[in-house]
Amino acid sequence: MTAIDAGQLGTRIAAPVRDGLAVAWRNLIALRRVPRLLIFSTVQPLVFVLMLRYVFGGVVGPALPPGVSYVDFLIPGIFVQTAVFGSMNTAIGLATDMQTGLMERFRSLPMARSAVLSGRTTADLARNVFVVSLMAAVGFALGFRIHAGVPAFLGGVLLVLAFGFAMSWIFAVVGMAVGDPETAMAASFPVLAPLVFASSAFVPVYTMSGWLQAFANHQPVSQTAEAVRVLVLGGPATSAIWEALAWDAGIVAVFAPLGVWLYRRAV
Repeated sequence: MTAIDAGQLGTRIAAPVRDGLAVAWRNLIALRRVPRLLIFSTVQPLVFVLMLRYVFGGVVGPALPPGVSYVDFLIPGIFVQTAVFGSMNTAIGLATDMQTGLMERFRSLPMARSAVLSGRTTADLARNVFVVSLMAAVGFALGFRIHAGVPAFLGGVLLVLAFGFAMSWIFAVVGMAVGDPETAMAASFPVLAPLVFASSAFVPVYTMSGWLQAFANHQPVSQTAEAVRVLVLGGPATSAIWEALAWDAGIVAVFAPLGVWLYRRAV
């Protein structure tokens, strides 16, 4: 490869990244200008962690393995649930941009076609960093403790953020497909509910009905929650981590191209 070819390849890679970061910054500025959006996006996870900790703890706690408290079991699941529910903002944000005509203005600019979607998902990733950090602080206040060391815990947080980023691409497709914020919200919940509530995020899978266990054991929320839980509580984590990362890679590989294709058709 000649120096000219290498330079052209570098430009082709750098330009979409630069454009995506510009769109991400635009979305983050919108959060700064409307802080109540960020505030209310943290209220729901807070309600979940308080409700589940004190309402279900007495019921689920005795079903856990000896030595595992419910708050230590719950908080990794809350991290994953927070990332999944937060990804719904991707669908709503993109649908709003479509409805207001912003997508047409983006299309008229000399920018990468993928930048609108990658910028939106990157901005939501940054928002997840704040929300997950807040959930960790609340968890520590409620008695959550790290059992496998700080590096493993930070690895679990990174795994949660990667999963939230992957899920954002699913809801980017939802937002582009429906093109209306109210419909995007309504269409997102049927996807969210089975994944979150029929998973190991809040209760052990072996406490569920037999037919439901097959689904709960083989879906991305459970796989990610178990991987994060192992990193927090300790134990052999290699298999669980690779399975969670495989889900992330598979989701992005399928839904990122689909989202870009829908964007090209929509505007």
